[in-house]
Amino acid sequence: MKKWFDEEYAWEIEVIGFLRGERTEHYCRNGEEIGDKYHCTYGCPVNQDGQGICSKAMITMFPIMEAVRSGGDLRNIGGSGKYCKDVVCPDGCVLFRMTATPLGNENFFRGRFFEAPEE
Repeated sequence: MKKWFDEEYAWEIEVIGFLRGERTEHYCRNGEEIGDKYHCTYGCPVNQDGQGICSKAMITMFPIMEAVRSGGDLRNIGGSGKYCKDVVCPDGCVLFRMTATPLGNENFFRGRFFEAPEE
């Protein structure tokens, strides 16, 4: 992999609770624990052990990430702040808090990074 673009946002995704009891055994296949944190910019979030976030949870999170990347305000979709929103995994087990941090880099499309350079 050769990452060539500096993304606009960094994401932290933290496990903040469960909807079924106090543990995920027999509910969550990924084995989430309260306090687990995942980080990413554009790629899929990974934790400190290099393990990726649940693919089903990512299905829920990706549109939210794209809303922020498009200039959106997460308060418009129930977030607690412009860059913060709590979401429940599709299985209804794990409660995650998604938080974006602006990095000050240019937008991929407005900066025309998607166009091939002229030779």
